[in-house]
Amino acid sequence: MFFIGSMYHSWAFDLTLEGSLIKKAPTMNISTFADLLQAARQQTEPQRLLFVFASAELPTDATSAQRERFLAGQGGALVPIMCVDKTPNELGSFADLTEESHQFGQMWQIVFAAALPGHGGLAPSSAAAEAALQRMVEAIKAGNLGTLIPFDRQGQALLLG
Repeated sequence: MFFIGSMYHSWAFDLTLEGSLIKKAPTMNISTFADLLQAARQQTEPQRLLFVFASAELPTDATSAQRERFLAGQGGALVPIMCVDKTPNELGSFADLTEESHQFGQMWQIVFAAALPGHGGLAPSSAAAEAALQRMVEAIKAGNLGTLIPFDRQGQALLLG
């Protein structure tokens, strides 16, 4: 079980998600959503950005201390609720992504991001993006967040702990 922290963090991040493994790529410092967009646009191969939105829920077996933190707006178990893939050019800003997410009527606290690279100058297929998104959802459910960058509702990278 992972709990949402309120500390901002600058991620040193291998930008590409390849299969279920991270493909070795130059490390980039990403502390805001704008940094992610900039990094994706600078890649030599076309990228598809992958986003999984998650809400925080109080587990049924939560302790009284965990309940108090949750009621104070901190903590909770992360639960994936929706996902989407976009090319970097389809997003002008974090506000664009947030606005689109509101159309689905789901309240989220964190959005996890990764990038899927194309090959030979071609963008990844929809099927490849769908498979990668499903792996991201499963990774979040399992608490394996090391290859994903979590952003808060303001587009700041978070440190989860």
